This record gives sequence, structure tokens and C-alpha cells, in this order.
Amino acid sequence: MAGPTALNKRGNKVHMDGYVFDSEKEAQFYQRFVKNSGFPYEVHPRFKLTELTELPGGGGKISQIAYSPDFIIKNYDGSWLHVIDVKNSHGMYGIDQSNKLRFRLFAIRYGHPVEAVVIRRNDFKVITQGVTKPLNDKQPFITRNFNYHWKDATNY
Repeated sequence: MAGPTALNKRGNKVHMDGYVFDSEKEAQFYQRFVKNSGFPYEVHPRFKLTELTELPGGGGKISQIAYSPDFIIKNYDGSWLHVIDVKNSHGMYGIDQSNKLRFRLFAIRYGHPVEAVVIRRNDFKVITQGVTKPLNDKQPFITRNFNYHWKDATNY
């Protein structure tokens, strides 16, 4: 059987604990790292990045742009620790130009960058997308929990 088509590149939806995850990797990340992390979290919250905009002279409308990160991990006071998007890789196939633009728009509008996460057997690799870092220090941050600051994972 052929692999997933472009229209279904994320695979099958996974139902777990009352949530619907977009992929098996996302569900695994939830089960292994989020669910029992001890931190409050949200799954797939929706954020408006741009407003519906009418073109001058009644020429039509430009639709709004929205973004739903996979997870928001919070401090106990409700502030955001991590805004997370689970990816298959940190390369151009895992994070395409559309993702990069949404991540940047989110950071500009909400004042918090998005962390792209790739899960591995016992840990996960993190890059904070769109935030600059010295050129000689562009390696992903590797961790097993959320006890880090997003600045530790800063990457281009």
C-alpha cells in the first residue's frame, strides 16, 4: 500500500483521553511527556493570527489566519511555559514555509515563540522556531521534560 497522500500526510487521527490528535507521533508525545508532566496544559487551543480583512472598494475579503499549536504547557500561575508543535523533523519537510510563517505571526501577536518538537525513543529534540541564535550554536535542545526555558532551544 502506498504511503499517505499529500492531502493526508499526517496519517490517521488518534483518539485518546477525550482528545483527537492529528497523528500517532502527537498522541505519543502527549502520552509520554505531556499527560503526566505535572504541569497544566491545553491541547489544540485556537488562536487568531490575522483578522478577516475587507479590500477597499468592496473588492472582496481576505480570510483570517488562525493557528492551533499542538500543546501549551503552563506554569502553575497559568502563564505559558511552552507553546509546542510536534513535527516529524526539524528540516524543510518537517517545518515548511507555511509553518514558519504561522510560528512567526504567533510569536509577534502573542509574545511567545513556538517550539518545534521531534520525539525520539526516550526524549525529544526542541528548536524555538524564528528566534535567532549565534551561528555557531544551532543544535537542537534535547530534553525529557518541560523543566527548561524556551531560550535554551532557540534556533533559526
